[in-house]
Amino acid sequence: MAEKNLVNTIKVQRAKKDLTQEELAELVQVTRKTINTVENGIYIPSTYLALKLAKVLRVTVEELFQIKEG
Repeated sequence: MAEKNLVNTIKVQRAKKDLTQEELAELVQVTRKTINTVENGIYIPSTYLALKLAKVLRVTVEELFQIKEG
C-alpha cells in the first residue's frame, strides 16, 4: 500500500495575504510554533484548526491541504 502524506499550501497562501506566521497565529488563536509545525508537515491540524486556517486565508480546505500518495 502506498504511503500517504498530508501536504499543505499554508506558507504560499499566507504570503499571498502578506501575513507572518505570528499574525496568522493570532488570527486563528494558536501559537506561532503551531503554525510553523503545521506549515512544515510536522503536525497535522485538527479539523477545527484546518477550517479556521482556510477561513482566515480565504481558501477552501482542499486548496490548503492535499493528500499526496507515494
